[in-house]
Amino acid sequence: MDRYERILTLHRLLKSAHYPVPLPKLMDELECSRATLYRDVAFLRDALGAPIESAGGEHAAFRYELGEGERFELPGLWLTSDELAALLALNELIGRSGPGVLSGALAPFKSRIEHLLSDRGSGKALPVERIRVIPWGARKLDQQAFRIVAGAVLERKQLRFRYRARTTGADSRRTVSPQRLTHYRDNWYLDVWDHDREALRSFAVDRIAEAQALDASARDLPEAELDQALASSYGIFAGQPKAWATIRFSSHAARWVADEHWHSQQKGEWLGDGRYELQLPYSNSKELLMDVLKYGPDAEVIAPLSLREEMKILLQLAQGAYQAPPR
Repeated sequence: MDRYERILTLHRLLKSAHYPVPLPKLMDELECSRATLYRDVAFLRDALGAPIESAGGEHAAFRYELGEGERFELPGLWLTSDELAALLALNELIGRSGPGVLSGALAPFKSRIEHLLSDRGSGKALPVERIRVIPWGARKLDQQAFRIVAGAVLERKQLRFRYRARTTGADSRRTVSPQRLTHYRDNWYLDVWDHDREALRSFAVDRIAEAQALDASARDLPEAELDQALASSYGIFAGQPKAWATIRFSSHAARWVADEHWHSQQKGEWLGDGRYELQLPYSNSKELLMDVLKYGPDAEVIAPLSLREEMKILLQLAQGAYQAPPR
């Protein structure tokens, strides 16, 4: 933890404490030595004007003065790196939500975020335009359909809509109990209990049309059941895992892959020759193979054999497309 985050954490601990916080607890929370903690306390009190009260001796403890502590705030913008990244990403996400109902509904939130991102000391706005969040693979979204879907999720109402599946081109009518709305790889997906099929399903929101919220209350499923059915395997259309994939990456690709999050249950191991082996559960192989293919010759599917054969066929088909000149 760097000094910036220590000062911010110290301020939050003292501001939320009803009683003096013991020195050992502060050292543990800030992951620092006694000397470093005293320097941070001095900076917070003397440079930033925090109303800190302290008790010396063997049982040293600190807190903010009653009354003054409730009113005191750190000057300027103080956010952890994670909070700042989330705030900037949310601001950018709202900015590119596009015209329509969703954009109008989110406008007040954007104004509040921009206010938070202003420098309160000087009154100047921070140059947030210098922060970019670049979309990748975002599909066009029907703002009206999204508003109805999101409303049904939050109000816990059943939903009826027409769905046009991309994989098969089939057109179907669905009556569902919406469970969760998920933003995944710059696109929105709806997890539901499908009443007609009596099963959990996930739908791409950009393929939903003629959405209608019903008066009937949605059926609520336990969070653990949703995770088991929809998040236990790799990818957005996961399902129950049917096998574990083992993928081996070259020493070059390993520099990136070893730090990447592919799945909550993934297992990684460095090999003696510098390569990296990744294991993760999967159900539908399509998305997993597409993600492995982007590494080209730097990735090799090791197991199971069926997945390795499937990858081999994909590579053979891709190579076949280049055997003859383009038409």
